[in-house]
Amino acid sequence: MKIIRGLRASASSANPSEASTGCAMTIGNFDGVHRGHQAMIALLINEARHRGVPSCVMTFEPHPRDYFAALHQKPELAPARIATLRDKLLELEACGVDQCVVLPFNAKLANQSPESFIQDTLVNTLGVRYLLVGDDFRFGAKRAGDYAMLDAAGSRLGFDVARMQSYEVHGLRVSSSAVRDALGEGRMDDVAALLGRPYSVSGHVVHGRKLGRQLAESHPGAGDGFRTLNLRFSHWKPAASGIFAVQVHGLLPDGQPLPGVANLGVRPSLDPADVNGGRVLLETHCLEWPEAMAERLPDGEAYGKIIRVDLLHKLHDELRYDSLDALTKGIAQDCDDARAFFATLPEQAYGQTHRQTTRDRI
Repeated sequence: MKIIRGLRASASSANPSEASTGCAMTIGNFDGVHRGHQAMIALLINEARHRGVPSCVMTFEPHPRDYFAALHQKPELAPARIATLRDKLLELEACGVDQCVVLPFNAKLANQSPESFIQDTLVNTLGVRYLLVGDDFRFGAKRAGDYAMLDAAGSRLGFDVARMQSYEVHGLRVSSSAVRDALGEGRMDDVAALLGRPYSVSGHVVHGRKLGRQLAESHPGAGDGFRTLNLRFSHWKPAASGIFAVQVHGLLPDGQPLPGVANLGVRPSLDPADVNGGRVLLETHCLEWPEAMAERLPDGEAYGKIIRVDLLHKLHDELRYDSLDALTKGIAQDCDDARAFFATLPEQAYGQTHRQTTRDRI
């Protein structure tokens, strides 16, 4: 999938033949790329193929509501983020999208009139020949643009416009809000049903505080300690938080996942001024660490490697521990609870994978 960051990059990268070809496009935040998004993208790709043009998704970073929350200094207005931009792009690519335009949502875009967005952005810059939007799509300054305006403009300027109604599962509308609610309440089975896959976070393994090693050194009962694979969640307000039973993909050569337990959040038991600067972190401890890993990874570590962590079952919310001893006992209990969860899974489900992550370096 070709990723185009900003309209200037789009305009400068297009040659005359590309401009004349145009594209079939849909526009939205696509947070989570849930089953409703997937159905829309499938329709978009079909229309693009009939027209002989590439399929293209336009999305925004930051989320428009993030921008307005910061503008009005009201952080509570910012939506909880389901997925990082990286994971959103990976899912769009997995859906078969040819191109993705990532627009920075800033004052210029927020104040652009609907008419200017249609003429300058969609027609002149991107050469849109087919546009698919959701039933509640609004755009332009003060959200003044709607489907009727797009439809009229399309008839006048020579591009087709279509609107897709809400997507439902078991009579319930699939939406990013529904996914956020389920994540916030720890209903991971419902989340998987809405997404069509387990909820996951991917990225490069980064250095942490190495507290797991300290636990091993100071608490013999901790065995080899609770060393973790650390991924940064690049948004201050994740939709999910707490302790989860997880599966880790991308470490073993045969593609099989490793079971683990993970903490997603701000780590209340640790110093917020640590090496990760108090940012949201997904810290994953693998319940199994095969001996082969020591041979495959430098010093037996995975720093810099791209992994994907599927969050399968929520154990509990984040807890604050008053001492390293209490923390050690808490982690050990979480490991036992995670093992108990995995023991309940059908054997064929335990090793399932849904996509390789290491091949994608976005």
